Amino acid sequence: MFVTLVGVLLCGYPVAFAIGGTGLGFALLATLLGAFDISYLTGIPQRIYGTMTNEILLAVPLFVFMGVMLERSKVAESLLESMGRLFGSLRGGLGISVTVVGALLAASTGIVGATVVTMGLLSLPTMLRRGYDPKLATGAICAAGTLGQIIPPSIVLVLLGDVMASAYAKSQLDRGIFAPDTVSVGELFAGALLPGLMLVGLYITYQVAIAILYPKASPPVPMEELKADGAPPVWQTLLSALVPPVLLIVAVLGSILAGVATPTESAAVGAIGATMLAGLRLSKQSPWPIYAATVSLFFLLLLTQKFDLRVARDDIEAQNLIAIGLACLLTLVLIWGIVVGLRRANAVGVLGSVVRSTMEISSVVFAIVIGAQLFSLVFVGLHGDDMVHAVLADLPGGVVGAVLIVMLVMFVLGFFLEFVEITLIVVPLVAPVLLSMGLDPVWLGVLIAMNLQTSFLTPPFGFALFYLRGVAPASVKTMEIYRGIVPFVAIQLIALALLGAFPAIATWLPAQIFR
Repeated sequence: MFVTLVGVLLCGYPVAFAIGGTGLGFALLATLLGAFDISYLTGIPQRIYGTMTNEILLAVPLFVFMGVMLERSKVAESLLESMGRLFGSLRGGLGISVTVVGALLAASTGIVGATVVTMGLLSLPTMLRRGYDPKLATGAICAAGTLGQIIPPSIVLVLLGDVMASAYAKSQLDRGIFAPDTVSVGELFAGALLPGLMLVGLYITYQVAIAILYPKASPPVPMEELKADGAPPVWQTLLSALVPPVLLIVAVLGSILAGVATPTESAAVGAIGATMLAGLRLSKQSPWPIYAATVSLFFLLLLTQKFDLRVARDDIEAQNLIAIGLACLLTLVLIWGIVVGLRRANAVGVLGSVVRSTMEISSVVFAIVIGAQLFSLVFVGLHGDDMVHAVLADLPGGVVGAVLIVMLVMFVLGFFLEFVEITLIVVPLVAPVLLSMGLDPVWLGVLIAMNLQTSFLTPPFGFALFYLRGVAPASVKTMEIYRGIVPFVAIQLIALALLGAFPAIATWLPAQIFR
């Protein structure tokens, strides 16, 4: 089934139809051979309905909307300009600024394609003009663009969190634990934060080392260019570019880590914040409606934390009644700010394209989800899960050997499959077996997420490479892009090894927050 799936994908068929079609084809073939019970397929409608009613997966279109809206609001452009002015005078400064901006965009947009394309259009010509080695420049942009897959909030972590929760429950039930513990998307977000920042640090360290060892590969920008006549001070442009997205990141991640909101609720906060930020950046009209709505949102989160705002109660204390009235007033101000943001985004033609892009990306993701469910159902019906369990249990080296083999298989599959397919097809098969061996679900989930990140950089289907090739100047050869990502893939593997050797990198923060 896997060989056929890879072959169908190489023929250029759409991913969702390739996965679902392969599963259905093998179901019919196995039924004719008497090796499959076709009644298994009657479970598909229930699985689709379960996907439709899964509140966790509602975060996917909300985070996509947030990311696309921020991308269309020119957040990346202002960040790149201000960071370039801040670090440009250093050797390797432009590369460092690309990595820092990639990390900030990862924590706000989380969309690899938009990040790579934007930085490829804005930063790559500047880096090449300043004498940067094309391999270093393209590698830095591709690697920084993929940080959105490991730094929360991330669509990968949302999908992976849903899959890991089911796998963890199954592994405990298989061991006779009928009151199983749970693992949440919020715990995965917290677990991925430090590994993501570690990866950023390793990227920057590599670029600093290259600047020291090979100065001609990443020269500085002349100071006279950074201090152009009439340009505002660096600190002023940095604050105006940095503060809004950072506040949004704090609101989204902070609400999850503080326990104020679930990942889905925080995704809604992010979508609202991105809409108001777009209204602020895309229009020269008065900013006060947006400022008032932002303050209202902050105080609403505070009231939610401090008071019981439920109204469907018989007895409501005086202080809670006052808090409910204040919350209603703040909600009206917030709605006013959202409407203003939507109207301004619509006036410049951004809102329609954002909604369309959100629909297209979300549709692709959920079509793949449904296709993967059909594939995995047939795979289980053919007793493939028993085979996987037997293979992993009999591997030499016990738990360590099993984890190494699974990580190696996922890394190789990343050459041919996207993270969504691997998350929805491979992880449900191997995760219950590994978790039954006593592994921490947060650590395993973050380890898998960091491994999946490499699928965006490894040819022939490395999407970050395709995105950059589409916007790179003709003078940059495709082979230079491929060679440029090799050191960064090696850095990811080093980070993966460090995470494997020191699980506390992923488990310490969730333990402090959630346990």
